[in-house]
Amino acid sequence: MGIAKFFVRNGQFSWLVLLLCMVVGFTTLTTMPRGEDPVFGAPIFIVYAVFPGTSPADMEQLVVDPLEEELYNLEDIYVIRTYISDGRMIMRVEFEYGVDADEKNNDVIREVNRVRPDLPNGIVLLEVEKAASSDVAILQVALVGSAVADAALAETAEALERRLEGVNGTKWVRVQAEPVREVQISLDLEKMARYNLGTDRVIQTLRGSNLNIPGGSLDVGARRYNVQTRTEFSKLADIRRTVVSADASGALLHLEDIASVRMQRNRDTHRARYNGEPTVWVIQALKDAQNIMAARKEIQAVLDAFEPTLPDGIRLEVAFDQAQSVKRRLDGLGMDFLIAIGLVMLTLLPLGPRASLIVMISIPLSLSIGLALLNLAGFTLNQLSIVGLVVALGLIVDDSIVVVENIERHLREGLSRREAAVAATKEIGVAVIGCTVTLLLAFLPLTFLPGGAGEFIKGLPMAVLLTVSASLFVAITIIPFLASRILKEHKPAEGNVFLRAFDRYVNRPYQGVLRWAFRYPAWALLAAALVFGASLLLIPLLGFSLFPQSERPMFMVEIESSPGSTLDETDRLTRRVEQYLLTIPEIEHLNTNVGKGNPRVYYNTIQANFSPTHADMLVLLNSELSIPAIDDMVARIKTDLAQLPGARIEVKRFEQGPPIVAPVEFRIIGPDLDSLTRIANRVERVIAATPGTEYVRNSLRVPRTDLVVDVDYDKAGLYGLPPAKVAEAVRLGMVGLPAGTLRDATGDEFPLLVGLGQNLRDDDALRRFDQLYVTNVLDRQIALRQVADYRFETSAPYIQHLNKERYTSVTAFTADGYNTAAQIAEIETLLQDWPLPEGYRIEAAGEAESTAESTGGMGTIILIALFGILAVLVLEFKTFKSTLIVLSVIPLGIVGALVALYLKGLTLGFVATIGMVALVGIEIKNSILLVDYTNQLRAQGMPLEKAILDGAETRFLPILLTAATAIGGLLPLALADNPLISPLAWVLIGGLISSTLLSRIVTPLLYKLLPPRVDATFRD
Repeated sequence: MGIAKFFVRNGQFSWLVLLLCMVVGFTTLTTMPRGEDPVFGAPIFIVYAVFPGTSPADMEQLVVDPLEEELYNLEDIYVIRTYISDGRMIMRVEFEYGVDADEKNNDVIREVNRVRPDLPNGIVLLEVEKAASSDVAILQVALVGSAVADAALAETAEALERRLEGVNGTKWVRVQAEPVREVQISLDLEKMARYNLGTDRVIQTLRGSNLNIPGGSLDVGARRYNVQTRTEFSKLADIRRTVVSADASGALLHLEDIASVRMQRNRDTHRARYNGEPTVWVIQALKDAQNIMAARKEIQAVLDAFEPTLPDGIRLEVAFDQAQSVKRRLDGLGMDFLIAIGLVMLTLLPLGPRASLIVMISIPLSLSIGLALLNLAGFTLNQLSIVGLVVALGLIVDDSIVVVENIERHLREGLSRREAAVAATKEIGVAVIGCTVTLLLAFLPLTFLPGGAGEFIKGLPMAVLLTVSASLFVAITIIPFLASRILKEHKPAEGNVFLRAFDRYVNRPYQGVLRWAFRYPAWALLAAALVFGASLLLIPLLGFSLFPQSERPMFMVEIESSPGSTLDETDRLTRRVEQYLLTIPEIEHLNTNVGKGNPRVYYNTIQANFSPTHADMLVLLNSELSIPAIDDMVARIKTDLAQLPGARIEVKRFEQGPPIVAPVEFRIIGPDLDSLTRIANRVERVIAATPGTEYVRNSLRVPRTDLVVDVDYDKAGLYGLPPAKVAEAVRLGMVGLPAGTLRDATGDEFPLLVGLGQNLRDDDALRRFDQLYVTNVLDRQIALRQVADYRFETSAPYIQHLNKERYTSVTAFTADGYNTAAQIAEIETLLQDWPLPEGYRIEAAGEAESTAESTGGMGTIILIALFGILAVLVLEFKTFKSTLIVLSVIPLGIVGALVALYLKGLTLGFVATIGMVALVGIEIKNSILLVDYTNQLRAQGMPLEKAILDGAETRFLPILLTAATAIGGLLPLALADNPLISPLAWVLIGGLISSTLLSRIVTPLLYKLLPPRVDATFRD
């Protein structure tokens, strides 16, 4: 090839290119952004709304319906999912992938702001948050202090927050579970009645007395003075001395005369503990495309400087550190490379030390170029791109091996080093390019996978594509140049001891088997077909799964107390679980959260919002534990915790892939909550009876009990009471009404909450409804019981919407040893004949829906790639027969892939399927080498059978070496037992073994039975 001749002739230039590639690669490796997970910007937006004290039904009517109506009109909407609970709403707005996420972010914010004025007063939070991979906390610090004042703990957390915000690349730092203080103004209703004073007047007076209105400026001579009117509350005494009334004689009534005013810790909503000790979390996230290792060093410097300033009784603990996981991966990558390179060196022994050295040089060169291209394409060094580089490690030497082996063969035939380098590269160049292009086309569909799964996994195929492309450039430029300078003529001509041993003990027996196949072609092909057919019988035994569990040494324990339980009751149950877990020596530490979820520390999870019946425990294990040991521990903990009464406890490993509620999920859609409840209960019974299901959850199974206040509108109108005034009076008695803030001398703000003493939380709370009064339009006090009564009734604890339709779902997890896809299929069979009321339907969600979304459209992409491979083969060989012979290797690789999965007990999951696609390109490479060389020999006039035998003999060594090096490069991944990556490695290893062995017989045999047309102009 001309380019090879150019590099061979221009040695000084070639040395410069080689040095440049190494320098660029080293620089990229040290500066490239790195993190645990890939950076991907999904067009997903979360709308939060908080309306305290509002039932799910009222929240649906007053807040959710208006927002959904407006947002659903936006273009490119894929789905809107809404979850409604007591006083809270979480709406997930998801657009079609491929849209401009920033533009859609503006659209969502605009539509929410358009609806905002029409929503009821009292909504304390309504905001839009764009989902981002960078929202995962990289650090969770625990400030532990069980015997210190709340103010000291809160102030310490805020001080650390300010310091961490100065770290380069920080996206945000947040404090959670901190003790929050508020000014509680407890009204004495009896005293207010004596003074004929209504609650409206008190609240309006407080709000009017706590204003900061700039007074403008005043010019006096040549000076200008700003005028400040100080009317804000700055201390509790200002609030107590607020005048709320005055009589005709001028006697003043102050707030302290009718209410108590005190600073108190507000009602707990989130309690946190570190290893059982009360704590406050300080969590930190980095912006996209940052170097987590560099940031972590800077963070550690901040923590080291901050720790000596901690007040007595407070200590600092690192509760979660993502950088440790990244470091383990990078260390593992280095070890994988060393092991793989060692295995590759062993496979190259037949080439001799000099040829092996040249091939080994291609590894750092190709990786350097590939890494630089990956960085330029905007990818980071993360768990997927690292795996892509390791996969590529076994492939990047293929082209170099083929070129060097061909150069060695020409040297043994008597050519000089430069002549051999140029002639051998020219002879093999087109075949090498064709091999690489087909391999690239096999990986190319993986970069176009749809949805979140495609975005998440894209870094893996891109790392392979770019690195293998770099290896092609190295093989036809740098490798011929190095060969022309380093290799020597061979004496004896038959090669070194390893090559002679290969010829005697491998190649000669292989020639005998091949000649037998030529004598009995029908038997040989029948045997191959039977082997392939038998392997297909393994597919039902393997089963299918989407994404596997994470290999990270941590898991989550979720605790759900019975509906209606208080936070104290949930905390009591949580402490029992906590005490049990802390006795297990393999657990390094335990992060407990009661009333709220643990901060988000994994890419496909979200933090659970406030619920008094919910608790989360993030359990972090010894990092040296193997995955089987973690599996055994989790199974044991599941069994032990299942015996705890009064709580629903779920022990969950983190899962890879797109977020799903549960692997098994069936969604019931329809308008009426009572009907949804009845159908959901039936579905729950079917799922619970299915073998292998666990943690079956039906959110509507246990209804909640509400206290409903019925307003007599006729009486309210007679007394001059707007219904809204009645609702405000009830709210005042139940949770209190906000009345502004108190800003102290340090600038800290504390909310003012006006309520009634114990806020109706004592045992006598119901009777205190008789003490509530409402102010009418004539400023008269009307007893609440005169216009309203209360009663208890049941209602749905949650309401969910899917694209504006009500729905509920029944979910379950899959026990160890069972296949999720098989369970879903069995349940679908049982449900398909159910009669449903008109307007209702049941559909599979969970893993079934995620699989459809992740693989939807993949068939078209694979078809395009397949035609691309066919086009390359037809262009190279000019005949369909040669193309068919090359493609015959594909089923032979599938045999080994399926057998490897079966022997390892793995399912045919998403990643294993990716391995199947990639295997096509890898195994086709070997057939191209054989068919191409056989065509060349026939074009030179050699008889058909002799050309086949000579071609099979000559190309057997490079084919065997390329397969062996690929297997050697993949072995560290396979033996690591990583549930995400090991299936891919085993598929490729098994497929390479079977295709290398079987195709050495089938491909030559098909060539003999279907000899393609070859003329003397071949390759001219």
